[in-house]
Amino acid sequence: MKILQLTSDWKWTGPAAPMLELATAQRAAGHDVVIACAPASPESEPSLIARAREAGFAPVLELERARGVHPLRDRADAARLRALLARQAFDVVHTWHTRDHVLALRARARLPRAARARVVRSYKLAEPIPRWPWNRWLFGPGTDALACVSEASATANRRLRGGRPVAAIYGAVDLARFAPAPADKAVRESLGLAPEHRVIGIAARAQRHRRFDLLLAALAALARRDPNARLVVIGRGTHIEETAVRPAAGLGIADRVIFAGYRTGDYADVLRCCDVFTFLVPGSDGSCRALLEAAACAIPAVTSRRGALPELVVDGETGILAEEEPDRLAASWQALLGDPPLARAPSASGAGSGSHSASMGSMRRRRSRPTGARRARGRARPRRAAARGCRPATRARARAR
Repeated sequence: MKILQLTSDWKWTGPAAPMLELATAQRAAGHDVVIACAPASPESEPSLIARAREAGFAPVLELERARGVHPLRDRADAARLRALLARQAFDVVHTWHTRDHVLALRARARLPRAARARVVRSYKLAEPIPRWPWNRWLFGPGTDALACVSEASATANRRLRGGRPVAAIYGAVDLARFAPAPADKAVRESLGLAPEHRVIGIAARAQRHRRFDLLLAALAALARRDPNARLVVIGRGTHIEETAVRPAAGLGIADRVIFAGYRTGDYADVLRCCDVFTFLVPGSDGSCRALLEAAACAIPAVTSRRGALPELVVDGETGILAEEEPDRLAASWQALLGDPPLARAPSASGAGSGSHSASMGSMRRRRSRPTGARRARGRARPRRAAARGCRPATRARARAR
C-alpha cells in the first residue's frame, strides 16, 4: 500500500509522535510510506521535521507553516499537493489536523476519480466532534475513514459518519523502550530523590487546563500524612511558574515537588523512577500516550475519568480511577504507595495483557483496517488481546515532552 502521512503541524507535540511511529511501523510492514509536513519555526526545538529525518523520512513536500483553513492563502499548498498526488498515485492520504485534511480534499478534487486516494482522518480528541454544518460535511462525506482515540468517541461520532467507516484506534507503545525495569539509582539521585522517597509522577505540559491546582492540592493533602511522598513533574510549559512553581510554594510543598523538565533520551529512565503515575487531563493527544508508556513500564496509575482514560485503566486492576477532589486523589495515591501488594497487581496487569497499550506493529495493523473498507466493520477489538500477540515493530526515536 502506498501511504502519505500528511500533517500541517511542525511541532513535536500532540499527534506528531504517534504519526511518525505509525509511519515507521507501516514501513517496517512493507508499505511504501512518505511524509509531508511544515518546516520548523526557529523556536521549535525539537521539531517534527527534524525527528522525521532522524527516522529516515525526508519530507516529500513541505507545506507553508500556517494554522487554520484559509482558501486563498492555501492555494499554493493545495496545488503542490495535487501535483504530488498525481505523480505518486497514493492509495491513502492520512491526515491529522483540519488544515491538512482540507488540503487533501482540495488536492484530490481535480484528479480523475480513479486516481483519487482515500482520505483518512485521525481525530485526536476523545470528546464528540461538534455537529456543526461544516463538521457534518468534513467528517462525513469528506472523510473515507475516521480513526478515534477511544471506543466511546467512535460510538459518539458514528451518527456523524452516516454509516461510513469509523473505529477506535488506541495509542501504541514502543515495548522495546518502555518495559519494566528497576529504577536507575543514578537517575533517582540526579532528581534529588532519596531511597526512602515514594514517588508520584506526571508527564504533562504545564498548562492552566491540566488541573495542576488539583494535583498540588492533593499532594499537600498527602504530605500531611506521608512525609516521604514526592511529586516528579516531567515536562515544561510557558506558564509553568504561575501554574505550578509558585502555587507549590504557596502550599508549602515546594520541597516535595521536583520539576524534571523536558526529557528526551532518558525519558523512560525518569519514568521508571516513579512508584505511581498520575494522569488528570488529556492534552492535545487524546490517546493519553504517557499513561500507556507508564503502564508498559509496570507503573500503576491513578487517573481521572476524562476522555479515553476509563477505557485505558481498568479500575482496581490496572490502576485507580479517582474523583477530581484533592482528598480522593491523595487517598488513591496512598493506597498504591502504602500497599505494595495492591500496587504490584495493577502494574503487572498494566505491563501485560491487562493493559490497553499495544506495540507500534499492532497500531499499524489496526490503523490499516478502516482505511480501505467501504463499510464499518463493527466494534474495535479490545487491545487486551492485541497486546498479547504483538511485538514492537521498531524502536521509537527519543520522546519529547
